[in-house]
Amino acid sequence: MLAVAAFLAAACCGRTDGPVSKVDPLIGSGFHGHVFVGANVPFGLVQAGPTNISQGWDWCSGYHESDSTVIGFSHTHLSGTGCGDLLDITIMPVVGKDLVYARGKKDDPSTGLWSYADRSGEIAEPGYYSVPLTRYCVLAEMTATERCAMHRFTFPASDESAIVLDLKNGGNWDHTTDSFVETVGGNAIRGWRFSKGWAKNQKIFFYVEFSRPFDAYEYIPAVDDYGKGVERMFTRLDFRTSDGEPVLVKVALSPVSMEGAQMNLAAEMRGWDFDRVRNDARKAWNKELSKIKIDADEEVSKIFYSALYHCLIAPSLFNDVDGSYRGSDDQVYEKADFDNYTTFSLWDTYRAEMPLLSIIEPARMDDMVETMLKIYEQQGFLPIWHLMANETYCMPGEAGVIAVADAIVKGFSGFDREAAYEALVKSLQNVGCGNEYRIEHGFVPSDLCGQSLGKDMEFAIADASVANAARALGKDEDALFYDLRSHSYRTYMDPVTGFARGKLSDGSWRTPFNPYGHINEDYTEGNAWQYTWLAPHDVDWLLEFCGGREGFICKLDSLFTAPSTLEEGAAPDITGMIGQYVHGNEPSHHIVYLYTMVGAPEKTADKVREVLTTLYGTGRDGICGNEDVGQMSAWYILSALGFYQTEPGSTRFWFGSPIVDEARINAGGKSFTVIAENNSAENKYIQSIKLNGKPYDLPFIDYHDIMSGGRMVLEMGPEPALWY
Repeated sequence: MLAVAAFLAAACCGRTDGPVSKVDPLIGSGFHGHVFVGANVPFGLVQAGPTNISQGWDWCSGYHESDSTVIGFSHTHLSGTGCGDLLDITIMPVVGKDLVYARGKKDDPSTGLWSYADRSGEIAEPGYYSVPLTRYCVLAEMTATERCAMHRFTFPASDESAIVLDLKNGGNWDHTTDSFVETVGGNAIRGWRFSKGWAKNQKIFFYVEFSRPFDAYEYIPAVDDYGKGVERMFTRLDFRTSDGEPVLVKVALSPVSMEGAQMNLAAEMRGWDFDRVRNDARKAWNKELSKIKIDADEEVSKIFYSALYHCLIAPSLFNDVDGSYRGSDDQVYEKADFDNYTTFSLWDTYRAEMPLLSIIEPARMDDMVETMLKIYEQQGFLPIWHLMANETYCMPGEAGVIAVADAIVKGFSGFDREAAYEALVKSLQNVGCGNEYRIEHGFVPSDLCGQSLGKDMEFAIADASVANAARALGKDEDALFYDLRSHSYRTYMDPVTGFARGKLSDGSWRTPFNPYGHINEDYTEGNAWQYTWLAPHDVDWLLEFCGGREGFICKLDSLFTAPSTLEEGAAPDITGMIGQYVHGNEPSHHIVYLYTMVGAPEKTADKVREVLTTLYGTGRDGICGNEDVGQMSAWYILSALGFYQTEPGSTRFWFGSPIVDEARINAGGKSFTVIAENNSAENKYIQSIKLNGKPYDLPFIDYHDIMSGGRMVLEMGPEPALWY
């Protein structure tokens, strides 16, 4: 019965129009994809969706396709990360009085409020999620606006129906430190949840309104994860229901206050028309997804638009409708004149996600950079991995520096460019995360700091990005300084072994050396095979290091043919392997484009097509590693279009091999069309290029050419050709 109800619910509002119909949000919900599953709108603060009983690392988003448990429907989720957090403000429809209010344990129905979900009746589409809960015979549906969610719970006939607000459960990672809830009249509640997890001081406020008055309410105490008794950890709202009767719930969030949450609800979600809200969410997704319109076969279209959907989940809004937001200093900034954002997975996303957004979301990019500059003012350095007004310090280097420098180089001006440059310089002087050793020794010694190569090589990329930003601002002397300092990674390049390896503070090599060893003292989620190539800003020197072009190509070829060996202690992120190339983790993402940079574009074409067709798919395991807040999907989007920004802090997008036949890109309001003529699995090599009707003989397309609009035609063929 519930499965039929779910089908009818889908049929009621189902559409086949626009790119939304090509999206499957469940791609990446299996294997190690860690994607968010639920209802949201592009870049929204709210991600309303099911939360499973967490069983470890693969539940970082709160959901994994192998698990059919539901402990409730939470309103914040991460998407694709390698660490877990959030899962705030959980509500659960229940039936029955004799229930245990605690964190559930899988396969033990006597604990918790959890239910199995009937996955045969599950529906997931952009802006809408629905699933039947078998324990309570309740159909749960939800949709969303930017800061609010609306739920429709269809109950059986019962005098014991209820909706429970759970302020305790935040998976295994996020732990409540303080909470409050109170009733407002007879049909609303409001409060807050403060917690500590990946984000050490997370604060979220809520306002919840019901479509009818509750018949009774009860505050239920529980012991929090720190052993402290909390009087109102759970709140039960009772409703008497007839068979098939829905109870609707609106949940609004705010990073500022309960009053802010109520204001957000009043602004974004008037009335109780669930289907209207659902259709509005669908329209919002269609609008954003239509910024790239492609002609491709059905499978490619499904992967492409599902990837684009995942790219548009975050960074997420982190302000109220009046612009007010909570800063990194835990202060409230009222009525800001820009949209404040959060969930900056920058070590991942500076490589492809941010460059993609710079093309299709330039207005948001201005606000994202402004957000980063405010973070700099509030915490003293640009964000590294920023979450819910907290710096997590996760991942090496100064990735926020790279993202802001890239925006300066591309000419973004919706922020103070000189102030932004000052933030770059001051952030690179930040003592911490290994930078203090680099400042003292000129590199990060392996005996003084863990993950020494991973840290230094990311600092080097940041330096190169700042050098480019300095040139863009006419600061040539600064540019020379940062160019020189960006060569620090060369310290680790061993001409005898031909690999990047650990070096000690006395100048000697770390021994013994094994290029297959995933040694945390030297690398970050990788080994020498991958990190030898982590210098996209200095390819000319890498050519010399490898003995010239032929030696470079031969060495790079060996990366893809080496045994896919993983030594003991390898990070679980090391997935999607072709030889020792690791597509499931970000330090490898630029590598296949190095061939084009040294005059072997046919090898880039070979490898790009292999990755596109074997490491992405339409199944639940269709992403070969952590989605990482859009990065894995952004790599697919750009590569499917035929180009990729290999050098951070640059305007050059190097050519590969397009898998779509035609793409019409809305580049900041101007249309840029990419046509791959005679394109096929066999015709994967570019033969010639025309830009706006004229022959084009460069191995890259410039960002400004894309943003100027126009038409680029790539003639494809079955044999390699060098057109530049």
